[in-house]
Amino acid sequence: MPRCRMDKEEGEKHLGLLKLMQILSFLVVFVAGVVIGLATTSHVSRYFTSQAELYSFINHFSVPTTHVEENCTDSNICERKDCSSFHMFIHPDNLTHAMSDDELFWRASMVSKRENYYPFKRVPKVAFMFLTRGPLPMLPLWERFFAGHDNLFSIYVHALPGYELNVSTSSVFYRRQIPSQRVSWGTVSLADAERRLLANALLDFSNERFVLLSESCIPVYNFQTVYDYLTNSAHSFVESYDEPTRYGRGRYSRQMLPDIKLQHWRKGSQWFELSRALAIYIVADTKYYTLFKKFCKPACYPDEHYIPTYLNMFHGSLNSNRTVTWVDWSMGGPHPAMYGPANITESFIESIRNNGTECLYNSEITSVCYLFARKFAPSTLEPLLNLTSSVMKF
Repeated sequence: MPRCRMDKEEGEKHLGLLKLMQILSFLVVFVAGVVIGLATTSHVSRYFTSQAELYSFINHFSVPTTHVEENCTDSNICERKDCSSFHMFIHPDNLTHAMSDDELFWRASMVSKRENYYPFKRVPKVAFMFLTRGPLPMLPLWERFFAGHDNLFSIYVHALPGYELNVSTSSVFYRRQIPSQRVSWGTVSLADAERRLLANALLDFSNERFVLLSESCIPVYNFQTVYDYLTNSAHSFVESYDEPTRYGRGRYSRQMLPDIKLQHWRKGSQWFELSRALAIYIVADTKYYTLFKKFCKPACYPDEHYIPTYLNMFHGSLNSNRTVTWVDWSMGGPHPAMYGPANITESFIESIRNNGTECLYNSEITSVCYLFARKFAPSTLEPLLNLTSSVMKF
């Protein structure tokens, strides 16, 4: 019995040592695994860190770090633009956008509280706004007029929806169409188009003067003369006068009372030129424009009355009360005379430039009253091009 007990105790002792060895072996394997895992993790981390640094280094010299997209709109123009850049904000070179008129007018009417301060070198530009049904037959004439003055002007074209100007990529008119809507003569849609052109042009903070033109308009002076005349003027050029006939006061509606009274009512040419300050006022107005939209209907024409009346009511001291676009109404009727090739002579163009009339410019008398003229048929293009160097001096 004592012998068996001793054998049993010795067996239990060996069994305990075996279990202890197993535990120690497990701990050794576990610790070894932890060490290997940490070493591997450190190596992998160093690898990816070095790769990230390498990519960052390459990227620094190849791709701008700011967010870029194919385009800032839904159009299919394939070029990369930094849509968040300051340059794109102050000088939007792509006129395509999806804003409604309300959204557009709201954005265009924003004004900085830091008056006469710009955090960039601002060179004042003239915005030439073409309101057209479709083609611009005088386009080659205008291209010659603009040549060599790239940083002093902007172009905006409002054509019928769906129409696209067929111009080369080198033309100053390339990609200068704005999102448009259908326009009907004599209706408020014509005034809508004018405000739409103004609002789109206001998005470029360098545009200081805004001139409205049609497809039948031509310049009668060279670009530098026109630019200096407009940018140095203390006044805008909107024809605004009291017409005491059925074609003037007779179009007034008493439904506009009490906001617009008969003594406020004015008439004027559709073809205006505005300073930036007045353009913002017109785009921002909702109260008075709504009255015209409701109550100025044929035979009342908003494009002839809204801006002249609005400026007369609130900003008369900033307006010259005359237009800089010459037109011939001597034939009578609802439309001015249209000129053809037989009319295009040196003496005829000179008679527009110096027609014997005098006007006020910055409170001084001048004989230079008209910078543009209309209406010219498409067939006048060639004879006009032949006169640019000798008469218009461009």
